[in-house]
Amino acid sequence: MTAPRWIIHLPTTLTSLDGVLILATALRDSLGHVTAIDFGETTLSEEDSQFLRTRIWCDVRLDGGGRCRRRAEHGGPCGIVE
Repeated sequence: MTAPRWIIHLPTTLTSLDGVLILATALRDSLGHVTAIDFGETTLSEEDSQFLRTRIWCDVRLDGGGRCRRRAEHGGPCGIVE
């Protein structure tokens, strides 16, 4: 049995889905070297509907140890480049 993982809920002042996707991508790109953060599991929710979460990225593990960096439910093959 493994120890439970902790989740950081990070509210923003952003009011558009596009804006929060840009912020999430910038955080992933700038903090991707921090191995304690699992950006592949990142989800979004509206402030008043936090129980309804939407996955951002595909998260499939690729050969070579990386993860797919394309949007969730993307068309075509998985890959590092968005």
